[in-house]
Amino acid sequence: MRLSLQRSLALCAILFTATIAAPPAPAASKETIAMSVGRLLEEGHYTRQKLNEEVSKKFLQTYLELLDFSHLFFTQEDVDTLNAKYGTSIAGDVLLGTLKPAYEIYALYTKRVDERVAKIKELLKQPIDFKSDATVELSRQKSPWPKDAAEADQLWRGRIANELLQEHLSEHPIEPAPQLVARRYDRLARNVHEQDKDEQMKLFLDALAQTYDPHSEYLSKADMKNFSINMGLSLVGIGAMLRSEDGYAKIESLVVGGPAQADGRLKVGDRITAVAQGQADYVDVREMRLDKVVEMIRGKKGTRVRLLVIPSDATDPSRRKNVELVRDEIKLKDQEARADIIIRKDENGDPIKLAWLTLPSFYADMDKHQKSTTRDVLALLKRLKKENIAGLVVDLRKNGGGSLEEALSLTGLFLKSGPIVQTKDYNGSIRISPDPTSMAYSGPLVVLTSRQSASASEIFAAALQDYGRAVIVGDKNTFGKGTVQTILPIGRFASLLGSHSDEDGALKLTIQKFYRVAGGSTQLHGVASDILLPSLSDLPEFGEGALKNALPYDEVPKAKYTKWSDTHSLFVDQLRRRSEERVKNDPEFHYVMEDINRLRHKLDENRISLNEDLRKKELQDDKLRKEMRSKERLARNQEEPRIYRLTLDTVDKPNLQLIMYPGKLAEAKKNGVPPKVDPEAASDVNTDSIAAIGAEDDTKEPAIDPERDEALNILTDLVDLSRGPKTASANVDKTAAQQRP
Repeated sequence: MRLSLQRSLALCAILFTATIAAPPAPAASKETIAMSVGRLLEEGHYTRQKLNEEVSKKFLQTYLELLDFSHLFFTQEDVDTLNAKYGTSIAGDVLLGTLKPAYEIYALYTKRVDERVAKIKELLKQPIDFKSDATVELSRQKSPWPKDAAEADQLWRGRIANELLQEHLSEHPIEPAPQLVARRYDRLARNVHEQDKDEQMKLFLDALAQTYDPHSEYLSKADMKNFSINMGLSLVGIGAMLRSEDGYAKIESLVVGGPAQADGRLKVGDRITAVAQGQADYVDVREMRLDKVVEMIRGKKGTRVRLLVIPSDATDPSRRKNVELVRDEIKLKDQEARADIIIRKDENGDPIKLAWLTLPSFYADMDKHQKSTTRDVLALLKRLKKENIAGLVVDLRKNGGGSLEEALSLTGLFLKSGPIVQTKDYNGSIRISPDPTSMAYSGPLVVLTSRQSASASEIFAAALQDYGRAVIVGDKNTFGKGTVQTILPIGRFASLLGSHSDEDGALKLTIQKFYRVAGGSTQLHGVASDILLPSLSDLPEFGEGALKNALPYDEVPKAKYTKWSDTHSLFVDQLRRRSEERVKNDPEFHYVMEDINRLRHKLDENRISLNEDLRKKELQDDKLRKEMRSKERLARNQEEPRIYRLTLDTVDKPNLQLIMYPGKLAEAKKNGVPPKVDPEAASDVNTDSIAAIGAEDDTKEPAIDPERDEALNILTDLVDLSRGPKTASANVDKTAAQQRP
């Protein structure tokens, strides 16, 4: 969530005594910046937690884990020594402007990395047995540090053996595995030595902010100046947000409308292992500094970049996919709301006209025309009502949030009156949002969500669920981010200590929590679906609860509001029973559930074999499973709906773009083109070999998306049940299927 600049400045005035504006001063010293960050966290963060001994212990742990994510370089002996020296005082040192602990701990980390890299090089000279029954942990994030150097040596033998086997089994070898791994750790050591005092301070203060909650963050001068790496490390050129994890550049989110999102093969959770320019050879990027990876992926518009990626759902990290993308600018129009008019048959075989509203984000002021999500959706709704739609699905599956104001006003388009959300400050003061102005759509409504639906999306879905206005469909829960952040320039506060400069960076600070009108927070819990659909994204590892130091769930008193369902039933129990029966018999959902079970087992087991023959068999089984599913999809006969695309550019035009029609998939199958599968809905398809159906209309809309199909089935049922026993669906004009809306 974001606040206006005026709101941020108002907060600044509350936190500190107002001062008379002064001309810019030179950048503050590192000590002054540290003191300012410490004081801002104490006095500005939602928790108002003092930098005491309790915070010191968490702070030290967070800093150590920021340096040594997988608990492999430090030993428990190191950690115990550092705790004895700094465990109760490190937070207080920040308030005194003392950065000595930061530099001393980083120096020890550097020493341990150098020692380990030297041992790895010796290990690479020794023969390794790939016929044993040994296994190695896939993730050590939650594992303890090795108790001493001897236990660390044992862990590293397994880790290096796994890296060598991964590269040996890869379908895209870059160079001989021993040379590749040796070069990788040389790069790690070089990167560690290249971190200067400014960068070490950045890591240290970042750890302090994240001790308070995972969404607070210290933004250095470089972060503030470089938008491509600011607040999540955005890759300019392909439209992906990255973060560094266990030596990999990991996809955190995809920018709507960017080349990566439009292409469809990159997914949240994928790990980039190598990068190539055009047709040049791949360059291994494991253990490379994230800003260096960013630099390699960025480039001029129209040029090509290839990424070698470990898929997020890969049970074996030896599995790779090759993704080639053309760098491009992010088109704002691709981030706008859009709609589809879908003419399909209900269970009686009668035509029914439904609408699908895709909402990528809650945007506002995107350009000089003062873009507004609410205004855009209102224009689409007016046209959809003119076309006499029987029901509407709002798709929030990839909506990570945006403007709080837009979330409130958009929700108001679907309600008669009443508050939308409650917010609470650090002092317990609760604000209730004002009533919406006017209702724009009162028909049957389904909201489709996922674990990627966060923040503003959760406000929208929660309000409509609390009012009984819409049926929420999708993953078990949404992401669970129920906090509000603002960005405070450090220079405005360092000026109190004799400095005032934009060179000092900023603090992204959590200042509020928001709550549903029913009283519960969306923090951690998110919004639970009324009807669950199987999805590979529906894993707790993808939610707020997986983040370190997440703020707890709590509740506030229920606001006064009148439920929509007092006069309009949503028939949730009946809809759920019908949906469960369809899902049970849907082969696409069978694929998804098989993949979920396999992935869940692998995550819970958290171990992978070092036996080459066993690993080869698992990879071959994966390949055969994909081929079998592809053949099964081609063999199926399914009736396609007629779909028209409605954008803000075409909303007032008499004729709309036809993007799907009965027989289109059959034509493609006849020509040997496999159905295009939504990579978010079915992860097992090798999209390298899949051609987009309907390329003539330049749409990336998938032909196979079981969640989409079932959401439409649920909406069809809701329309039918809402009509009551006397009004059959046969009253819909049966010629509608042949008419252009």
